[in-house]
Amino acid sequence: MLLGKAVPSVAFIAFLGAVTLCAGTLAADAAEPAKKTAEIDLTQWPLRDIASVRDDPFGVLVKYGYTLFTDTASQIGPKVADPARRFAGNNLTCGNCHLQGGSQPYAMPLVGVWGQFPQYRAREGAVVTLEERINGCMERSVNGRALPLDSREMKAFSSYVRWLSTGIPDGAKLVGGGTLQIKEPARAADGSRGAQVFTQTCAPCHGMDGLGQRAATGAGYQFPPLWGPDSFNNGAGMSRLLTAAAYAMHNMPIGTTFSAPVLTEEEAYDVAAYIVGQKRPEMASLDKDFPVQLQKPIDTPYGPYADQFSPEQHKFGPFEPIRAKVRDLAAQSRTEKAGEPDNGSAEPDRAR
Repeated sequence: MLLGKAVPSVAFIAFLGAVTLCAGTLAADAAEPAKKTAEIDLTQWPLRDIASVRDDPFGVLVKYGYTLFTDTASQIGPKVADPARRFAGNNLTCGNCHLQGGSQPYAMPLVGVWGQFPQYRAREGAVVTLEERINGCMERSVNGRALPLDSREMKAFSSYVRWLSTGIPDGAKLVGGGTLQIKEPARAADGSRGAQVFTQTCAPCHGMDGLGQRAATGAGYQFPPLWGPDSFNNGAGMSRLLTAAAYAMHNMPIGTTFSAPVLTEEEAYDVAAYIVGQKRPEMASLDKDFPVQLQKPIDTPYGPYADQFSPEQHKFGPFEPIRAKVRDLAAQSRTEKAGEPDNGSAEPDRAR
């Protein structure tokens, strides 16, 4: 032993080794390229066949979820025999909006949605689960009440979404999800022009009165009402003009797809104004939606708003002045996701 020099302890040597290993790992992680988010093109994604589902416990729930989805009113609608199972407040079917069993691209498909939750939702101003999102549809689109989280119906709905999402990585970017944006005209939407478009293009299915056509079997509709007492309420996403216009242009009349629209952007814009301008059920406490007001979509037809524009302009446009003001206020307050989702102002180079 040399005088004046201490021998390092075994523990200290081990500690130095751990620090060196940790530093090396961090350096390697920093040098590794950032992993890219998977992108899934739902326009090329193969449709799944419900007949392929097995009769194991999960499969039984998936099949029940499919039945709930495609025959909602007969299963949990306002006229079912058991009052305890009357969860839907109207006779719409989930598949009236989410076409092809929730698989049609840009028709608000559910394919891949399982891996998108939990997620932050501006409407609630909080992170929500898939089950909470399903109940949002129950309370708004079918104008009903929330399903108990432990109910067989809720388990069936979530199992069906899980099955539809098979093979899609969690958190993937979904091309073909939601609705495809439009480039709306730089003017207020014209409901009188929209009435003409409705008469020519929409009325053959939805009726001149907009109250739809009943299905040949069951309690639901083949072509749903677009307003009136049996329609979605004013808290539903489809009550927003730009959402309704984007959906109509890329999915209507039935059989239309995003790649070959029948309506022009101007026609979709105006007919959406005609539709959202009609009377429909009203949801209570909508003032509690979007606690961060700058995150409220610019075409939300009910206040309160963070800007000075009227409810009339928020409902019918023109939207670009609102959009510009919201961007300015968001920059000042450093608010993220301001004015979203915004189904107007399409990306100029987006392929159709």
